[in-house]
Amino acid sequence: MLLIQSTFGAIALATSFIGLLPQSWKAFKTKSTQDVSTAMVLNYLLCSIAWIIYGICIKAGFVVSSNVVGLASCLLLLFQKRHYDKTHS
Repeated sequence: MLLIQSTFGAIALATSFIGLLPQSWKAFKTKSTQDVSTAMVLNYLLCSIAWIIYGICIKAGFVVSSNVVGLASCLLLLFQKRHYDKTHS
């Protein structure tokens, strides 16, 4: 059972890491985030925070770690959105 939990925890961590990475990379290359929905990014941010709190409450390391990684990706994209949208305004 522990192997199954670890396997799916690793999958969750990997997918959280790469979830917003393609969008961040595209924003970096094009210096534009106009096609990125602010509502979607804010929803992802809220979702990550909620999962982190839940993971802490149930003492689930993979839940916390995968969502911390997702939160970092989300914050990077928000920073890019703020920076590039201001540049193009």
